Amino acid sequence: MKCRIIDMRCKEVINVKTGVRIGCVSDIEIDTKNAKLVSIVIYGRLRCWGLLGREDDIIIRWEDIEVIGEDTILVNFNMAPRRRKRKFPEFRKFLKT
Repeated sequence: MKCRIIDMRCKEVINVKTGVRIGCVSDIEIDTKNAKLVSIVIYGRLRCWGLLGREDDIIIRWEDIEVIGEDTILVNFNMAPRRRKRKFPEFRKFLKT
């Protein structure tokens, strides 16, 4: 199967270990000296509709890619769990008393 760079941008990336959808390919890194694909980049999620910037980008090395299919890319990737901040922790103090 042949795949062009423009076709890579539409593919969803799924972690094989957890079955979690990581996101869509946003960019790729190429070693121009050796003409080899080094990694794929998934832009971080927007924070507060983009007003507060983005989360960190996810970079997946070529060695971690298992299968490139027509619609998806399966990767074997150890991703640090994302912590969610608790909303309104001050109110919990008042509710306990």
